[in-house]
Amino acid sequence: MNGPCKLSQMDLKGTKQLNAAWKSRVHIFMQSPLQWKKISWQKTNETTLLGKSLETLLSKKSGQKAFREFLKSEFCEENLDFLLACQNFQTLQRPEERKKKAAKIYEEFIRDDSPKQVNLDFNTTKVICQSLQQPGPSCFVVAQKKIFSLMENDSFSRFLQSEHYKVLTGVASKPRGLRKHRAAMRIKSAGDELEVNRLQDGLLLWHEH
Repeated sequence: MNGPCKLSQMDLKGTKQLNAAWKSRVHIFMQSPLQWKKISWQKTNETTLLGKSLETLLSKKSGQKAFREFLKSEFCEENLDFLLACQNFQTLQRPEERKKKAAKIYEEFIRDDSPKQVNLDFNTTKVICQSLQQPGPSCFVVAQKKIFSLMENDSFSRFLQSEHYKVLTGVASKPRGLRKHRAAMRIKSAGDELEVNRLQDGLLLWHEH
């Protein structure tokens, strides 16, 4: 009888020690809010950043998609299309490819009565026209800055008040693990991701000029 009683007492003592150690670890964890702050910051900060600036919004694939849909609703998506076309132009290395692409951009977005004509002043248009014979990588940089500024000061402010932005931030504020799970179930578009990367590179180029 003594053997089993002693074993039970030892087990009970070990259990009490384990419980005490566990309670101590839980207490320390609850006293330190760093982990909870980190999770909360990740959710809140990502949502906030999407509305911080147009540059930040367009650097995200989801942000670019939502902004494009908003521009379509206002019948001015040609501004973003022009921006992306110019980013693609800047990646071209061969002079003949660059010349062909520059002419296409001019015909589609800049020439009078072009199908997607963007709002550029006469001097900017004239300079671009004169450079079409030998267009350099920065051929459209001035025009890009003007169109970006136009969207930033006009369309972007209205976008932040739109349902498109509310839907976007609703998705962005969900737990990161859930977004990754859903993303894994979608077929990714390599073309869309490439356009986002080009846009990021182009925005950096603007700051260098």
